[in-house]
Amino acid sequence: MSVDSAAKSGLSHKLSILAEVIKLRITILVSFTTTLGYILASENLASFSAYPVLGIFLLACGAAALNHYQERDRDYLMDRTKNRPLPSGEVSPMSVLLITAFFIVSGSLVLYFGSNVTTLLIGLTTFFWYNAVYTPLKKVMALAIIPGSLVGALPPLAGWTAAGGDILDPKILIVATFFFVWQIPHFWILLLVYGNDYAKGGYPTLTSVLTKHQLMNITFSWILLTIAVALSFNFFGILNFFLSGIALLVLCGWIFFESVKFRKYEGSDNKVYKGMFMRINVFVLLIITLLSLDKLLKLFLE
Repeated sequence: MSVDSAAKSGLSHKLSILAEVIKLRITILVSFTTTLGYILASENLASFSAYPVLGIFLLACGAAALNHYQERDRDYLMDRTKNRPLPSGEVSPMSVLLITAFFIVSGSLVLYFGSNVTTLLIGLTTFFWYNAVYTPLKKVMALAIIPGSLVGALPPLAGWTAAGGDILDPKILIVATFFFVWQIPHFWILLLVYGNDYAKGGYPTLTSVLTKHQLMNITFSWILLTIAVALSFNFFGILNFFLSGIALLVLCGWIFFESVKFRKYEGSDNKVYKGMFMRINVFVLLIITLLSLDKLLKLFLE
């Protein structure tokens, strides 16, 4: 066996393929937002359970794997995705379906026995919306990301209900709204980089009907809405400390300043678009961290 063949058959290589199939970077973010919802609804540190976060993570992995299967033919046509495990031939379609079944069943069982029925239903709704609604819809609709963003709004809601929170509580609804709104400029910035590639895959895109400058203006508007929703946390009693409110203002001021520079950019360098994509992702991670630490400190001091 050659060195290359041995490397491809090794455990580390198989794990890297699995990580790609379950879109590990995205599913970890889902775990973070689920954890955030759980922390925000928690009344003490002793009651924390990892089962709801694990269950939602497993369901997200199953949804990601099924998405790979659903989009395998289009992935083959796009430069950004042609080296994914299915189009590159690293794994078979049947293997991906088996991976999907394993994660969906295991995630459902973890939520059923380790959490509650409401959280399980939210998790299964997220799975259904991503794979049965958003994935088919984006093949025929350039604005599919708007209804599709519900997928990102549900995990914090799942964490909240897992900790015993009311599903209709305005606090978690505004947090869920934040993640819903944030995903739209997040995706459209990515579209500025890969619009032509999406078109090669047969997806309808806004870049085919709008200039990049027009899309940047629309994206800027959604970033402003994202900032407005984030700032509203101060009015829903989500933050517990004055310094947390100041930190929130600083974060929102920073992303506003960066988005204004982005909107004024008139070139076509993908590094600029990728830079803004990175910043808006860092922004949401910092928001998650701020809200989590604020609530954890409150619980610790009680």
